[in-house]
Amino acid sequence: MDITELFQQGGALMWAILAASVVGVGVFLERMWSLQRSRVHPRAFVERIRALVAKGKTSEALLLCEENGSSIAIVMAGALRAYENANERRDIKEAVEEVGAREVAHMDRNVEIVGVIATITPLLGLLGTVVGMIQVFREFVTAYASGAVGPDSFAQGIWQALITTAYGLTVAIPTLLLYRYLQGRNNALVLEMEEDAMGIVNLLEDGRRNAAKAAKEADEARSAHEAKG
Repeated sequence: MDITELFQQGGALMWAILAASVVGVGVFLERMWSLQRSRVHPRAFVERIRALVAKGKTSEALLLCEENGSSIAIVMAGALRAYENANERRDIKEAVEEVGAREVAHMDRNVEIVGVIATITPLLGLLGTVVGMIQVFREFVTAYASGAVGPDSFAQGIWQALITTAYGLTVAIPTLLLYRYLQGRNNALVLEMEEDAMGIVNLLEDGRRNAAKAAKEADEARSAHEAKG
């Protein structure tokens, strides 16, 4: 018996498990496309923004972030906008956390669908087996009453009922692995984004501190020059 015959022997729930597997694979591929590093956290771009911020070119850095459109660029743009209007590091950090939370939610979108499919497919398989066993025992009782019962027909009904459980597990196990992979990939990208976002906040605060120090030194030098004059 080939795979097609086994599939037909499994009954209607085999189609439900097949549909769930197609959805799971489709969502996984979509998330892999959306979570490419070049679309979420391009390293070369981050280093370029850090270099601009370190030189005090925040306006140029903000323009590049707005043009880039990656997740880290959106977070950094939030930090740079807050820097222009905020007076304290806390205000910049809060702006970064707010924008970052939205980006993380966007990255996590649809990932749970893969996890749900990994959970329900073995349950669908078990349901198919239970329904099949009910039919087997019902037919056994009918056949026993007529005296036409035999071990062969009973055993055949049992293995046919177990097909859906096997198929559900065959789908669920790799789907669970794909779900865990997506979770791990997301968590790694989010951690890197948090580190770089906080790095930008620190650079902005250092720039503000250095600018204030330079202004103070200039005022002191001017005052000393005026005193000598």
